[in-house]
Amino acid sequence: QVQLVESGGGLVQPGGSLRLSCIASGFTFSSADMSWYRQPPGKERELLARIFSSGGNTIYADSVKGRFTISKDNAKNTLYLQMNSLTPEDTAVYYCNVRLGISIVRPYWGQGTQVTVSS
Repeated sequence: QVQLVESGGGLVQPGGSLRLSCIASGFTFSSADMSWYRQPPGKERELLARIFSSGGNTIYADSVKGRFTISKDNAKNTLYLQMNSLTPEDTAVYYCNVRLGISIVRPYWGQGTQVTVSS
């Protein structure tokens, strides 16, 4: 059974930093491409960053490029998102994501963790 459990969200002042974690189980973490998404209030969920299992290459949304860093620790089955220089526009629920399957690929989501950037 695939499980993704996010943590690390909270209230932070503008300009501050947070590190989100996502502990994964139920699949071969080291072989999976992993992603972070977020959903701001009243808006659609958007892809922020993805890390590929082959070579560890990463991609980022323009809105977070240079401020956020995605990484994974295969020994701990944990995905991270280091977020720096946070602004109120980063306020959202943040979700960990993995897509699994061969002939049919389906997404799996964690429960999300709330990040609020406010003074």
